[in-house]
Amino acid sequence: MPQLPSSFIRLAVGVLAASLLLAPLAQAEPARKQPRVFGGLVATAGAEYERLDAVNGGIRIEREARVGTAETVNGGILVEDGAEVGHAETVNGGIRFGERVRLGHAETVNGSIKLGRDSQASGSLRTVNGGIGLAAGSRVEGDVATINGGIRLRGAAVRGVLRTVNGDIHLERGSSAGGIQIEAVHRGWWNWSGEKLPRVVIGPDGVVDGPMVFRRTVRLYVHASARIGPIEGATPLPFEGESPPE
Repeated sequence: MPQLPSSFIRLAVGVLAASLLLAPLAQAEPARKQPRVFGGLVATAGAEYERLDAVNGGIRIEREARVGTAETVNGGILVEDGAEVGHAETVNGGIRFGERVRLGHAETVNGSIKLGRDSQASGSLRTVNGGIGLAAGSRVEGDVATINGGIRLRGAAVRGVLRTVNGDIHLERGSSAGGIQIEAVHRGWWNWSGEKLPRVVIGPDGVVDGPMVFRRTVRLYVHASARIGPIEGATPLPFEGESPPE
């Protein structure tokens, strides 16, 4: 049997070694960048995406998917249980997060933001026209802010400040915030005759570590078991039970 040249053997060994080294890389699925589309988008469960861009349509991020940025213009964003998203943003639409979601920050203009049970945000939650709600066990490291809408914490924690202009703020039992601020109404925008006064409730075992600053008249109710910081611009009304009188 003829003997193969040594150069051929060395080449064959090199090709085999390279194929073995590159095999794991070929099997790994790279993060996907979805081009901007005129319609809805879906991030498949368990997959990883660098960016999702839509114009006229919503975005759904399925369970356990990981997305760097999700942005749309006319449509809502739904993030299912256990998913991760760095930045979620829309203009006309709400943003809803399921349970055990990990996110950076979220913002919308016309729509509400809902953060599910045991979810965590390392940044802020912001909207202009809409309310913001946090479920039990959820936590936000930054501010939670809206202009025309209320804020409700249901056993949740916000290290930053709760901010609004036209809306109520309610910390249900065991909730906490780093501070509260209600800004003055800009009366040059609309006619505010007969406006409803914001209602601020610090419920049982609620905690507000920082100052509460009110630059417009509000009704402030503080439970007997709550712990609060300094107050500017309002006089607290104490109450007992789960909720103050209407």
